[in-house]
Amino acid sequence: MPMYLCRAVLHENLYYATREIGRLYETERCLHNYALTYALGFATSSYFQAQQIPHYVADLTPLNERGIYVTAARGLDVRYSIHTLKYANNLYHVDMEKSRRNTPTFGRAKEVTVGSIFEFVVLSEREKLRLPRWIRLGIWRSKTSLSWQECENPARRAGAFTAVLPLNPLDVLGQMLAFDLLSMPPVSLVQNVHMEGEYYELPDGLCLPVGMKFFHLAPRDRATQR
Repeated sequence: MPMYLCRAVLHENLYYATREIGRLYETERCLHNYALTYALGFATSSYFQAQQIPHYVADLTPLNERGIYVTAARGLDVRYSIHTLKYANNLYHVDMEKSRRNTPTFGRAKEVTVGSIFEFVVLSEREKLRLPRWIRLGIWRSKTSLSWQECENPARRAGAFTAVLPLNPLDVLGQMLAFDLLSMPPVSLVQNVHMEGEYYELPDGLCLPVGMKFFHLAPRDRATQR
């Protein structure tokens, strides 16, 4: 089964609001696996969304039939910069009447800067993949270069291991003994996960649990398992 150990390098600042602390909008030092799957072109959503509601299950679960899965990405070398945002009061768009006062509102965005490096893995059970050399990420559609190392037959082992790449807990089967929680929408990730079970070991020592699939466990099923 081919696996692709990927590195993404930012050529523009990356911004997405992981959390809001007052007027500070902060970008986390990892990339969600849903966002990466769309960026790589494995999943698409319709251009027009009348209700602005994401359809992750409908868009991503077809990849399970192809045996394709994309992990979240950890930051290998992440740097930040903070920028001030200014936007005017836009209440008149709702009332259909121009506001009498132009009251500016300020905010600050904590962005990941140019040159930052992320690492993630793409798994493909049935086919060799052609990955793009460039992708776009975040709200600003930041230009990002992509390189990868193909691992044709990673070692498959069983026992206790630590997964340092961020994992989506809805996509993993296996007992997670301890982990660091990364709180971010739409599904919080876990990192530095101590697990027991079958796992793949890549040449550089990265370990990933066997059997990861999109929405492997629904939230209700995960609660029942506990």
